[in-house]
Amino acid sequence: MQRDYLKIFPVTFVLISLMVLFSTCNKNDDPIPNAYVNLFLGINSTQYVELNSIGGWVNVTGGVRGIVVYRKSLDEFVAFERNCPYQPSNDCARIQVESSGVTAIDSCCGSRFILIDGSVVNGPATISLKQYNTSFDGVTLHIYN
Repeated sequence: MQRDYLKIFPVTFVLISLMVLFSTCNKNDDPIPNAYVNLFLGINSTQYVELNSIGGWVNVTGGVRGIVVYRKSLDEFVAFERNCPYQPSNDCARIQVESSGVTAIDSCCGSRFILIDGSVVNGPATISLKQYNTSFDGVTLHIYN
């Protein structure tokens, strides 16, 4: 009886290992298509004067439907895709920064996001805004993926 168990154990182990491997594969849950982004913004330019103060923001061309750039602190910026993650293929699925300058809303579905980290304030969206990488050297802001 014990010999039969030893014959079955390797097969069972391989099957369980394969099930675990395939169930933990990294799935891309991001509904926004990838777009190449490699932008350099001269913060001292009059074009980006709004970014000279903390809490300032600008919309720039790039990404899928544009990028909103928000200044979090003296040396920290965040950049988010303007394409709303809720039903992103809808023509109107684009966020707009609200008058408060702290949140953005998609007028198509009504989802609202906080610009500090892109998280959902209220939905129907359940996924945060797609965020791009940023680096700042004191003069130039690099936005990239």
